[in-house]
Amino acid sequence: MLERLFQLKAHGTDVRTEVLAGLTTFLTMAYIAFVNPEILGSAGMPREAVFTATCLAAAIGSAIMGLYANYPVALAPGMGLNAYFAFVVVGTLGHSWQTALGAVFISGCLFLVVSILRIREWIIDAIPASLKSAITAGVGFFLALIGLKNAGLVTAHPVTFVTLGDLHHLPVLLAVLGFLAILVMEARRVTGAVLLAILGVTLAAVALGLVPFQGLFAPPPSLAPTFLQMDLKGAIDMGILSIVLTFFLVELFDASGTLIAVAQRAKLLDARGRLPRLGRALMADSTAIVLGASLGTSSTTAYLESASGVAVGGRTGLTAVVVAILFLAMLVFSPLAAMVPAYATAPALLYVAILMARGLAEVQWDDLTEAAPAAVTAITIPFTFSVANGLAFGFITYAALKLLTGRVRELPLAVAVIATVFLVKFLWL
Repeated sequence: MLERLFQLKAHGTDVRTEVLAGLTTFLTMAYIAFVNPEILGSAGMPREAVFTATCLAAAIGSAIMGLYANYPVALAPGMGLNAYFAFVVVGTLGHSWQTALGAVFISGCLFLVVSILRIREWIIDAIPASLKSAITAGVGFFLALIGLKNAGLVTAHPVTFVTLGDLHHLPVLLAVLGFLAILVMEARRVTGAVLLAILGVTLAAVALGLVPFQGLFAPPPSLAPTFLQMDLKGAIDMGILSIVLTFFLVELFDASGTLIAVAQRAKLLDARGRLPRLGRALMADSTAIVLGASLGTSSTTAYLESASGVAVGGRTGLTAVVVAILFLAMLVFSPLAAMVPAYATAPALLYVAILMARGLAEVQWDDLTEAAPAAVTAITIPFTFSVANGLAFGFITYAALKLLTGRVRELPLAVAVIATVFLVKFLWL
């Protein structure tokens, strides 16, 4: 049955590898079940209900991606989008969290429309090869920054923005040892090196008393306080149109950039650099946004951490289905899942970043109109802490250079349109 559903042999994989990949991806992204309630809770949302909504949204979204699109890409409420929801839409602009949920729901419906009409697929197919390679590398640098922060190797600084963390801090040392363990095991071709390192650091943290043993079981909190609580009437108000557009644009390019990056790392792109079954993948994450808002969480999107599962061999939707099952299990085993600290998953993110940085080798560095936009994209993704911003600056730079150097025939219409939309957003929204 699994062979028929996921075509494992055709993708050069097996059940054991896919399960291992699913476990690895889950462990690198399980933090969202605990971080998301804290962020959305600051906007007045009930944390317990958001925890349940987060797990269910991740499970349903990942299952749809795995079963319908057959890609090893997991979905969950996106970091960055939840912060915009809580600190900008609710905190700064003063809208209720119900209205913000309504805006997410409407943006998800728009997402569905452009996916059904294949507009989104047209946009993604039009991305130049140099930008696709840069997106992969930029996402890798983004993962590296997250990993360094989670490990405590990089911390905030009031003057230089970032600085070296305390190398005498035990969690930092454990993260460094975990990273070295991954490199040594991968060099020696040890199967499941990434997962073994994550589990090893977690066990060491428990043994050293850094992470308390929190038990095994806890009943799932009620979903009632957030289920179908979105205020659509408030969201349709003219004053929130720019918010809906912002959600839409960020969702569009965060998810699209992640799909491209993970698919390229998994070698799932065809000879023309396109993603087979792209329409199904786009429908999966579009549906997940609508369902997530209905459950009571901010935008659900494809997760960068899926690359960690791909790194250990995940190639089919079975990987995503395993992630879905584990998020459902998390509803009951939440205390156990909570024991995996961020510095235990940080080494996996750093290792994946190394693998994804190779995308820069495929950029046409002898052509400045291709090289410069690629470099801008790769640099601005981590430094603006947003895949969407990196894509925006990359598109604008690409279009401007092609126009101003008299090579307008090399500029795809979709790229010109997208660059214009981003330029308008930056100047007036």
